[in-house]
Amino acid sequence: MPAPLDLEDLATRLRAGERRALARAITLVESARADHRAQAITLLDRLAGHGREALRIGLSGTPGVGKSTFIESFGLMLTGLGLRVAVLAVDPSSTRSGGSILGDKTRMEFLTRDPNAFIRPSPSQTELGGVGRRSREAVALCEAAGFDVVLIETVGVGQSETLVAQMSDLFMLLMAPAGGDELQGVKRGIMESADMILVNKADGDLKPAAMRTCADYAGALRLLRKRAEDPDGFPKAMMVSALEVQGLEAAWAEMQTLAAWRKAEGHWATRRSEQARGWFEAEVRAGLLARLTADPAVAAEVARLGEAVASGEHAPGAAAAEVLGRLG
Repeated sequence: MPAPLDLEDLATRLRAGERRALARAITLVESARADHRAQAITLLDRLAGHGREALRIGLSGTPGVGKSTFIESFGLMLTGLGLRVAVLAVDPSSTRSGGSILGDKTRMEFLTRDPNAFIRPSPSQTELGGVGRRSREAVALCEAAGFDVVLIETVGVGQSETLVAQMSDLFMLLMAPAGGDELQGVKRGIMESADMILVNKADGDLKPAAMRTCADYAGALRLLRKRAEDPDGFPKAMMVSALEVQGLEAAWAEMQTLAAWRKAEGHWATRRSEQARGWFEAEVRAGLLARLTADPAVAAEVARLGEAVASGEHAPGAAAAEVLGRLG
């Protein structure tokens, strides 16, 4: 049998910034085993209140927009400035096998070899919203390990990916140059969540299209209701080229400006507090659902009523109310 995990030693090594300890801790919190879950909860509680804060940057965008190229170029720029950067990349999981390709490390070859960078691909499993079930906990572990910036890359599957905005300080929406009706591809929900829209691939023959696209998004952002947590000029649209490493420094400067303003105005602390409360409430809901499905009697009742719903004998809402009524 393997030796029992020394959580105190793991916490100490993680706080010292050991990459292997961080990787081991993330593996622990992502595990579905009950004993691992208990250990993960203990570890996270021991690390609570460490006082370290990273700048959490959520990044979303449709497949093919160049998220991996952008993250590698942006990450290398940040490490070049002396910052430690963690990348949490969520890859889509198969709904049949539950497997995931987890190919981000192969797509970020140079950043992977940077000693000041840490890249962790994770499966989305059954979670919606473009992030993994334990992404919040992985972010907390990266902060405890002393990273300055945590980049949270979503699956990139469409407009439901606003959940990442609820666990990040800044939310970037990466878009590609397009023509004609490109604004129709972005729904209001994700536009309202974005702090900045970065039009990537603004190079070569695509640069004129990128300029037009950026202007279109800037105009669309001006039509949205101004948020209290935004200074004048935000949210904004900018052009970048991850391939030619153009516009990244300007985008980073704007991110720092926004973060500093929110800290000075008290919005940063309020946002972090609301996110922590939301994390707690999400864990309570998930725990209640797990207990519900773990009870054999309730599971049998759910199966019976599920058959009744499938055959048309019972309405879904009435069947659900019957199950929940038995819990009271």
